Amino acid sequence: MSEEQTAKPAILRPAEIKPHERGGGARTIPMVTRGVGSTSLLNGITEFEPQAAIGLHTHNCEESVMVLEGSAIAEIDGIEYPMGPGDTTWVPANLPHRFINASSTERMRIFWTYASVDATRTLVATGDTRTIDSERA
Repeated sequence: MSEEQTAKPAILRPAEIKPHERGGGARTIPMVTRGVGSTSLLNGITEFEPQAAIGLHTHNCEESVMVLEGSAIAEIDGIEYPMGPGDTTWVPANLPHRFINASSTERMRIFWTYASVDATRTLVATGDTRTIDSERA
């Protein structure tokens, strides 16, 4: 039997997963990871407190982000794009980007997907590179 045939499905409930604090008012809830058996993608949710932002970074693979709640600014390759619920990005590998909560009073949430279980994040300011899958609580 192949790995695909023996893999077991998972039902993931964000409220039951301990978030990883990323600092600056952002926290990530990892959902689909190697830990649940994924062999080809990663996804999860990042929550931003009012006016919180994550640092400018790149990935070694494609990423897609959908705004679930709130008002966001997606800064992609130096251009800022306003986004709201349902708006979705596709960012090619190695392109600098980040997300900012545009609201001074409301929380913002995004759902992200990486096209590889080997996805990495490299911070533009420091050059520090870490695997996405290692960013767990």
